[in-house]
Amino acid sequence: MGIQDRKKREKNLRCQQIQRAAKELFLLKGFNSTTIEDIAKKAELSPATIYLYFKSKDELFASLNFITLQYLVDEMKKVYDNKSLSPKEKMLKFKEGMYKTYKYDPLMLRNIMHIQLEDTLSVISEELINKLNSLSQKGMSMIAEVYEEGVRQGKFIKGHGMAHADIMWGIFTGLLLWEESKRRLNPKKDFLRPTLDRAFDIFCRGIEKSNSGIASEK
Repeated sequence: MGIQDRKKREKNLRCQQIQRAAKELFLLKGFNSTTIEDIAKKAELSPATIYLYFKSKDELFASLNFITLQYLVDEMKKVYDNKSLSPKEKMLKFKEGMYKTYKYDPLMLRNIMHIQLEDTLSVISEELINKLNSLSQKGMSMIAEVYEEGVRQGKFIKGHGMAHADIMWGIFTGLLLWEESKRRLNPKKDFLRPTLDRAFDIFCRGIEKSNSGIASEK
């Protein structure tokens, strides 16, 4: 291994060390209550070292979303590439991938909402924004292309693939947000899985050409 390769590897390992410490603290204390100093102490590094890798706490938080998005896209790619599945089966498997990603990273929703609904985009690097956009586009495109394949096969009603990808993603994130809010009031209640199953069943029935009462788009 050359010097440059070793330095790159060491940099990646240090970055992962910081991200692991940050993720643990964000889950334990929440974003607002966690400081760079807390993360540095947890990672056994100095705050100055943290800033060598991430210019702000917001950027560090956003970088965790990149890891989760990569995990989600990898799960979706397995489904997308499976030629034995019908378009409807792929849609339902996409849901499984989304749920699996949430179980892998409970911070997922908070990351998404923090990045999309607050002023985070203005304080993170353009490089990270581009990476997040690229991964998001890749995931949404897979859903859209599966929908369009269903249309070509005469299984789904005609419509815009990306619009239906947005609807599918909106169902998932909306229910996740709603169920999380209910669970905070009563931690014993966890109906996310059955609610998602029912919602996606309704969604798939709605886009099926033979079952839908929805007028197709011209």
